[in-house]
Amino acid sequence: MASEAIALEKHAPRKQMVPRHILATRYLSLLLLAVLLAGVLFPLVVITLNSFKTEDEYFRSGPLSIPERFSLDNVRAVWERLDYTVKLRNSFIISITTAVAGVTISLLNAFALGIGKIKGRAFFLIFFVMAITLPQESLAYPLYYMFKEVGLYDSRWSIVIIFAVLHSAFGTYLLTSVFAAFPDEILDAAVIDGCNKVQLLLRIVVPINWPSLSVLFVFFFIWTWNEFFLPLIFLISNANQTVPLAVAMFQGQRGAAATFQSTAALLGVLPCILFFILFQRTLSKGIVAGSIK
Repeated sequence: MASEAIALEKHAPRKQMVPRHILATRYLSLLLLAVLLAGVLFPLVVITLNSFKTEDEYFRSGPLSIPERFSLDNVRAVWERLDYTVKLRNSFIISITTAVAGVTISLLNAFALGIGKIKGRAFFLIFFVMAITLPQESLAYPLYYMFKEVGLYDSRWSIVIIFAVLHSAFGTYLLTSVFAAFPDEILDAAVIDGCNKVQLLLRIVVPINWPSLSVLFVFFFIWTWNEFFLPLIFLISNANQTVPLAVAMFQGQRGAAATFQSTAALLGVLPCILFFILFQRTLSKGIVAGSIK
């Protein structure tokens, strides 16, 4: 038994020692990431602390102190003054509808370009790349005039249409590169089994590329939620405004206390953070699946 144990120890794989310079690089990278994370989280921590303070406590203890008691009075007051329920509903409707529409348009375009391989594919890809780099300021007046003519000005549908088209330029370019590497053997086998183009898209392409589509949905939702410039132009009535617009208007008021402004900022960013946390696993799975492909 002793000889067998000695033989096993000889043949057992030894743990490789990691060189010191590699360990130092890893620890330095972790330290740098920790510093960056602290810098990103610091403003959020500050506005969170100040959201639960009274105005007297804010001026007496400063913005970095911990509240003596966590009160929701500021949240209730800002919620009512912002008409936050209406703004939150508008933001969710616009963001979700835009994300679904943008992913759908991107999917159909990429299916035609990446798998259908239509003529002029390179020209269309160049067109979509140019659309990605186009600044929103150059689109403001033409879109304003167009939606005025068709009667969609000051309507949530105007924002949905604009950003669904703009986001689909990026989505089309991304999915086209993914679909271009799609195995031809799977497509040929599906066609032999009798799949038409619609069945090929819904039963083969979409299930296999579902992680990439989920990543696009999360990105489109967050991008649309945070948009400010074009919604400021096209959503002028209070009943159609989104959360970022309401928060910006509230923070621009001279009579608003610092604690109220912090509460408004927290209410503006909190739904987006919660959405990102809920879909974090979907996002990580989609990125990993894309890297494996």
